[in-house]
Amino acid sequence: MGDRPGPAARSAQIPKPGPGPRRAVPTVQLVPAAARDAVERADEAVDTLLESGRGPADILVLTVGEPHPWQQHELSFGEDRYWAQLAEAGDVFYADAATTRPLRRDVVVLVVNDGAAGRVEQAARKALGHAGKLLVVCGESALVAPLFPGVSRPVPA
Repeated sequence: MGDRPGPAARSAQIPKPGPGPRRAVPTVQLVPAAARDAVERADEAVDTLLESGRGPADILVLTVGEPHPWQQHELSFGEDRYWAQLAEAGDVFYADAATTRPLRRDVVVLVVNDGAAGRVEQAARKALGHAGKLLVVCGESALVAPLFPGVSRPVPA
């Protein structure tokens, strides 16, 4: 019995409950684009990300307005096939920013192709939650910059 640790030693070994580690806030980049040009600017951003070494499976593209043309194409094969691609994680995934499905990728590109302020604000919050390391926001500077006060200036057009 002399070899057993005393009460003080046992209590020191028991981890104390508390909040888990805080998730790092992703870096935010703003890419100025009129609503009509936001999809094109987002496509350019995705190309740049891929050329810089990001893998296609690391990137999620979310649209605030009309779906991205590639999303429309993929949906033409049916909802089940479309959502299976998310689970397979083999390519860039395109979705509506308002989706309620759990989405998470290291990089999220938010396409602000609709100027409704309330919808944009909600989409920006959701996109920030979906991004692990980087959020790229393609939209009107006057509309999106106030949503990210810590971002000093937009990426040049």
